[in-house]
This record gives sequence, structure tokens and C-alpha cells, in this order.
Amino acid sequence: MVQRLVELARCPECGSPHVVRDEDMGEFVCNECGLVIREDMLNRSPEWRAFTLEEERAKRRTGPPTDYARYDKGLPTTMWITHDAFGQPLSSKTRHQMWRLRRWQIRSGIYGKSRNLLKAMNMIQRLSEKLHIPPSVKKTAAIFYRRALDKDLVRGRSIASVATAALYAACRLTETPRNLAEIAEASLRDKKEIASGYRLLVRRLRIKMPIHDPLHYLTKIAEKLRIPGDVLGLAIKILNEAKKERITIGKDPRGVAAAVLYIACQLNEKEVTQQRIAETVNITEVTIRNRKKELMRKLNI
Repeated sequence: MVQRLVELARCPECGSPHVVRDEDMGEFVCNECGLVIREDMLNRSPEWRAFTLEEERAKRRTGPPTDYARYDKGLPTTMWITHDAFGQPLSSKTRHQMWRLRRWQIRSGIYGKSRNLLKAMNMIQRLSEKLHIPPSVKKTAAIFYRRALDKDLVRGRSIASVATAALYAACRLTETPRNLAEIAEASLRDKKEIASGYRLLVRRLRIKMPIHDPLHYLTKIAEKLRIPGDVLGLAIKILNEAKKERITIGKDPRGVAAAVLYIACQLNEKEVTQQRIAETVNITEVTIRNRKKELMRKLNI
């Protein structure tokens, strides 16, 4: 295919690189000698024309792509009860039958697996909007929950707790800086319940979680505290040195990021207290002091 495209880039007759693609005729034509290099091209555009957005939507025969974040994957079944596919009105007997089928179609989504997915997807959607989580992470969380439902991991557990655990697992997998405390606060669920569901998903679904990088939390904390760019740059340098010395291994990335930022503020004489940083990161001041002492001792600051 690549070789064919290279051949079409130049005319085989005169060697001119000026090859024109004629959409109306479906041909590749040399602009110098007029040679038709290729013809019978497929036109992948629709055969109809639309001049307004409403007209385009009315003539379009395809819907949006599959969305795993919706309980029906964005592919609902709509049953018409007045006209058939040719636009002809239905008889009273057929219309009554279609009413019954439509009623049972709606009821089938209220009970069983569809109802479970409906509640879970609504929960994931609400938390994603509240925590400003990207759509790609929300989709990953929805896939985790669907896999857990197929493996019957939701039985005996709260739908909300498993859905929240799936969202936390998606954040951990995609390295989105959202910690367990933030997700638990937004979902109004207990941290132990979410952590238990998270461990269950990781173990049973065999998810390999990456190690959190304190750098993601560092930029987030600096943005909330409105730290200048020069102070943040110094904090990033200190953090990179700590990584080289393997000081950050086994430590809470939030505590490391907070301590590194506090050290950078002190070196640049930026008045930011430990209490303010601790409240922003939702950790204790003791954690910041312990990480700070360890970093300053091992990095000779």
C-alpha cells in the first residue's frame, strides 16, 4: 500500500510530482501531461447532500460509536408503534402488539443486569463529573465494572462501592492524580469499603498497576497553592535527584511531593507553611516533616 502511494506521487509518463486527485471523476490525473494514472476510485462520502445541521441529522443513517460508559453501550433499541419501515401506518392489531413489545422492552431494562449497569454507570458518570476525570478514564472504569459483573464479583457487595472502586482502579492504571481520600469524599462511601473493592478488582481481574509518580501530585499541589514557575522548577529538580537516589521508593507520593515542594519554597524564601500544604494535600504535617528531614539528609541540602 505504501509503495502504491509512492507510485501515485509521481507521473509514470513524465515524472512530474504534480498529481491531482479528481473527486468528481474518481481519478488521479497528472497536471502536466494529463495522463490518467488511476481511475474507478471509491467515494466513501455519503450519497446524499445536506445544507443544514438538522437536515444532516435527519439523513444520517448511523449513530454514535459504542460507548462502554453507558449501560446500553449507546446502542438502545427503539420500537416504533405507528408506522413500519416503509412509512405505512400499522393496523390496530399490529399497533397493539407493538405497544406490548415496547412495554416489555422498557421493563427488561429495569430489572436484572441492565438495572445493575444503569446504576453503576450513573455512579461513575456522576463521580467523573465531580472529580473532573477525563472521558478515557471514565471509559476504563466502565470496562472494569463490566468485567467484574461478568465474573459475578458484584454479588453480595454494594453497586456503588464496586463502581467507585472501578473508578479508583482506572485512575491508578492511567496515573490520573486522584487519591483514595478524594474519591471516597466525592462518593460518600467509606474508604475501607472502596479499598476492599479495589483490592478485589486488582486480584480477580489481574490488573497490573503502575507505581504512582510524585511528579503528577507535585504539579497539582503547586497549581492549587499558586506556586511560581521557578519554585516548581526547583522542586522538580529535587524530585529527580531523589528518584536517582531511590529515596521515593515505598513512600506515599503525596508526602514526597509535598515535602519536595516545601523544601523548594524554603530555598526560594517563599512563605508557604507546612499546615497550608498539608491541608491542600490532605496529609498530616508530621508526614511532611519526616519526608523533609529524610530528603535533606540524603540529598545534602
